This record gives sequence, C-alpha cells and structure tokens, in this order.
Amino acid sequence: MTWQQIYDPFGNMIISTALAAIPVVIMLAALGIFHIKAHIAAGMGLLAALLVAVFAYGMPAEMAGRAAIFGGFTGLLPIGWIVLNIIFLHQLTEQNGSFKVLQDSLSGITEDRRIQLLLIAFCFGAFFEGAAGFGTPVAVTAAILIGLGFSPLAASGLSLIANTAPVAFGALGTPVITLAQVHGYDLHEVSAMIGRQLPVFSLLVPFWLVWAFAGRKGMMEIWPAILVTGLAFAIPQFLVSNFIGPELVDIIAAIVSMVCLVGFLKVWKPKNVWTSPSLRGKDLSAREAKPPQPVVRHSRAALIAAWTPWAILSVSVFIWGLPPVKMWLNGIFAPKFPMAGLHNMIMKVPPVVTTPHPESAIYTLSLLSATGTAILAAAIISALVMKYNPIAIVRTFFKTLWLVRYSLLTIVLMLALGTLTRYSGTDTTLGLAFANTGVLYPFFGTLMGWMGVALTGSDTASNVLFGGMQKVAADQLGLSPNLMGAANSSGGVMGKMIDAQSIVVASTATRWFNHEGDILRYVFFHSIALACLVGLYVTLQAYVWPFTLMVVH
Repeated sequence: MTWQQIYDPFGNMIISTALAAIPVVIMLAALGIFHIKAHIAAGMGLLAALLVAVFAYGMPAEMAGRAAIFGGFTGLLPIGWIVLNIIFLHQLTEQNGSFKVLQDSLSGITEDRRIQLLLIAFCFGAFFEGAAGFGTPVAVTAAILIGLGFSPLAASGLSLIANTAPVAFGALGTPVITLAQVHGYDLHEVSAMIGRQLPVFSLLVPFWLVWAFAGRKGMMEIWPAILVTGLAFAIPQFLVSNFIGPELVDIIAAIVSMVCLVGFLKVWKPKNVWTSPSLRGKDLSAREAKPPQPVVRHSRAALIAAWTPWAILSVSVFIWGLPPVKMWLNGIFAPKFPMAGLHNMIMKVPPVVTTPHPESAIYTLSLLSATGTAILAAAIISALVMKYNPIAIVRTFFKTLWLVRYSLLTIVLMLALGTLTRYSGTDTTLGLAFANTGVLYPFFGTLMGWMGVALTGSDTASNVLFGGMQKVAADQLGLSPNLMGAANSSGGVMGKMIDAQSIVVASTATRWFNHEGDILRYVFFHSIALACLVGLYVTLQAYVWPFTLMVVH
C-alpha cells in the first residue's frame, strides 16, 4: 500500500512549517546551545523526526522506521567509509613520522599561517572536492592543518569555510550532472549558469577565509596573494564550466590556483609573517594547539617519502572517480537492495513535481567504487611503501575504527534523520515555505538550496530534493529555470559548512571530539552570511541589468 506525502497536513503553512522544523531545531540547539554530544544530539533529532513524521504527517510508523534505517546505511557508505579510511591514512603517516616531514615541507614553502591556509584549505581542499567530494576535502585538510599546529577550532572551522566555492562542481561534477538528469535541465546550460554565479564567490571566499582567521588587518597584509589565489581559481572555473562541462571544473581550477600561488610566492613575500596557529591569534582553543616550531629542512629523499602517501591518495581518488573506472568497478560488485516496505511505496506529488511519482529506495552496496575504498587502497599501498608489516597495518586500522566509533555513529544518525525528513515530506514543507515568497523568490530560492545542503549534507541530494521545485516555481514566476536551478546548487554550497556530517568529519579529523557544537557556532554566521550574499547576487541576475545579461534562458 502506497502512502502519499502531505506537505501541509494542518491546512496552515505556518503550523506545518514550524512542526517540520522541530527535528532540525532540536538537533542544532542540542549541539550549539546545550553542548550535548553529537551522537546524542543526532539521536534526539532523529527521535523528534520520527514523532513528527508519524503523528503530524501521518506517515506509517513502520515506513518511517525503514526510511531511518535506509538513511543509516547511506551514512556508513559512502560518508563513514571515507572518514574511517582518511583517518587511517593519517594515523599511518603520523606513526612513522612522515607526516611531520610533510608539515615541515609545507612550512618551508611559507611560514605564514594565512598563506598555508590558502594553499591547503582552499587550493588543496578544492582539488579533493573536485576529485571525490563527500567529506574528503574537509577530512584531509583539517588533518593537515591540525598537524601543522593550527588550533582545533581553526583547523575545523576554516576547512569548512574553504570547502564552499568548489562544492557545486564536486566529485567530477556529480551535483550538476544529477540536477540535469533528474529534473530535465540542459546540462551545458545549467553548468554555464552555475559558472556565472560561483566565480564571484570563488574570488571572495579566500578573502573571507583569511579574514575569519586573521582579521581585517591580517587579511590586508597579504591581499596580493589572496587575489592571485582567488582569480587563479575563479577564471578557470568560469571558462571550464561554460565551454567544456562540469566534470573537471574544480580539479583544473584547483591545480591552476595552487601553481599560481606557489609561483607568486617566489617573487612576493608578506612584510609580517603570521605565526599564530589560532583564530585571530587568540581563540579559546589555542591552549590545545601546538606552539609554532622553527622550520626544519629535510633531504629530498625524505620529502619524497613524506609526500608519497598523499600523492598516492590523489592519484587513487582521481582514478576511482573517473566514470569508466567507476562503471567497471560497479560491474564487478555493486548489488542493489530495494528497501522492502519503502521502495516505490511513497508518492511524491505536486507542486514538488509536475506529475505524481513514487520515491525509490534502493541501497546500492557500491563498496568497490566508493571513494572510501580508493582511500583505503591508497592507505594500504602507502603503508607498504612506508615498510609497515601486515600485522601493524591491520592493528592500526582497528585502532582507527575504535578512535572514530562515535563519529561513525553520529554520521549514521545524521543521515537517518536527513533521509527520514526526505521521505516524510517535512523537508519539502520547509522548501515550500521559501517558494511562497513571490518577487523575493530568487533570494529565498537560493536559501532553499542552502537549507537543502544543511539538512542532507550533500549538494547532490539538495539538487535532487529541490531541483524540480525550483523549475516549477521559476516557470510560474516568469524566471529562468536555469537561473533558479543553478541558484539551488550555488546557494547550497554555503550550507556545506554547517551540515552535521561535515562538522563531524572535521571534529574527527582534528580529534576534537565532542566539540561539534563549538564548530557549529563558529561557522554558522559565515554560512548564513555567504548564503545571503549568493541570494542577493542571484536576485540581481534575475532583475537588474547588466546582471540579467548573464542569465542562460
């Protein structure tokens, strides 16, 4: 028996929206205000979501439970699998001392923390976002920053802020490709439209990132390096997205930006070197940061050995992400498991879709093609290169599994919550609240994308969730569907820094366990402020000349 979603169960959107928001509010309040541990906060949010879905929205209880279980499996693979294996690799490199050599080599490029932040969190992180996405960049960059001596809050929060501008084209363009395939957008047109929105913010985010870390004065002292980094990313991002396609946008832009920044540092140095590893030199977690160390020079052989695991990781993740490789691996082993009692049992209806259609719920055990498996392969190969014996490798793996056990539980509960809100229709109720804003819709439609990523943890999922609604609303208001489809993705990137799974990934990578609320409180302002700026820019593109000339109709 199928169940039809109801988006306004009380015939009053204010009441329905308030009820739909309860699970998210409970989870965020538990994390950010009451300092409750993340896995407990996630459990509280999930329990609230179950109660709202069953008693307010009329969802059958068994169906709601199955939706939560389905989401939990999704949390383990791919997200949890990525977290576990990147921390495993980090543990291996830390135990044999090669990670310390890597830190020293990065300090050798520049001792200035602000420029290290640009190089690692923005450029290096964007490369991993383009190649893999799904939490990989935050896990990698936060681990490197904490190793360099950045305070836990700085390493976590700044990695999250930096991982914004690349997200829309992350994982070889998956969010854009999915948006086009699921909702009937022209892939080239919507890719070009996103490429006419995000470059402005790709230029802005490096300035914002350094300002968040070092303050206005600290930012202005290195503005030439920030400008080079931003322009070297924004220009390729625009060109590739508009004239080639979405697949390689981030990878090309990240490499160009990294090369240009390193090259620029050959001819320019900051007058004052910022050595404090803490936010603006004085954040509360500074006591947990390592004091700055003098730069140590290593032999070429030692440097090659230290960078080899990360080079192996980069190559492995890139190759694994190529569509032909992924298709081949899925052909070997990727069994599909329709969720009994959930698959095609829930009917999504207008105005979210033009015609009613059932929601699929098929769990694909794509273990071989998962990005986490690419990271695991890189970790094992790197361990053998570093001359670990098999017993030591296995021991380190299980040590890592124990280390991140609560983080994995949190991710499972977070994804269970997000999936339940999707199948119960409560997230759609929140989206419809934004859609009823009339002439202000370009602004609030952008915030819908932001909310979608904040709830689901994925720009891809947000595009699946709200991409169709954006198209319908745009047609009704006489706006370009491409503009609003792109806005959903562009606005969504700013929600990436506050989604629960990203925060858990950051706290795990920095081993700053049970401080997820501190990270959330720090990044929330940056997230909403940047999302509002994207909304204002989309509004200009909708109504104000000459910005309207950018719109792809």
